[in-house]
Amino acid sequence: MTNFAWVCLAVAALMSMLDWVAVARDITALEYVSKPLATAAFLATVIALDVGHDASWGWRVAAFAFCILGDVFLMLPKNLFVPGLASFAVAQVMFTISFATGDTSAARWIVAAIVAIPVALVLAKRFVGAIRRSGHSELVVPVSVYVVVITTMAVAAVASGSVVAVAGATIFMVSDSLIAETRFVKARPWHSVGIMVTYHLALAGLTLGLL
Repeated sequence: MTNFAWVCLAVAALMSMLDWVAVARDITALEYVSKPLATAAFLATVIALDVGHDASWGWRVAAFAFCILGDVFLMLPKNLFVPGLASFAVAQVMFTISFATGDTSAARWIVAAIVAIPVALVLAKRFVGAIRRSGHSELVVPVSVYVVVITTMAVAAVASGSVVAVAGATIFMVSDSLIAETRFVKARPWHSVGIMVTYHLALAGLTLGLL
């Protein structure tokens, strides 16, 4: 890693922790600053990494840019859940392409799919059922599509062979599952902080997975 990449990563860590504090203490002004800046700092780290600027790297950069957009949509007081979901769906597609354009293995694709698909089906059944019971049937299709794209991203991460990237992708699924659990099933006091902690750990894994 370059010195500048280390600086960017340190800023990302600092902004992430400030965001956790903001969420835990409900400090809206701090969250509005720290949340997008944390993701932007991870993006800057990706750009500054001493790696080949190939197609895989380019798609990773684009994915982080859409994560920033999703961050902004989801933290605003207006109900912008669908635009936020769409932004992150695009980001997941770009992460998937980033992994797929790298060095992958057919065997890893198959093994990952065998493990991930049943997990995705269980999660989809739980959350789609909760969405219908909540009276927001219009969200069934967007959420179902998102489950498909993030599962595909996780499978692609495994296919890439990067243990760090796999950890990042898996934690991303945990973070998004907590969001769905909070919005559609039952919110718990620790969910808000848990969502952000897992989200930032996921971004760290997807950043360092390029090394």
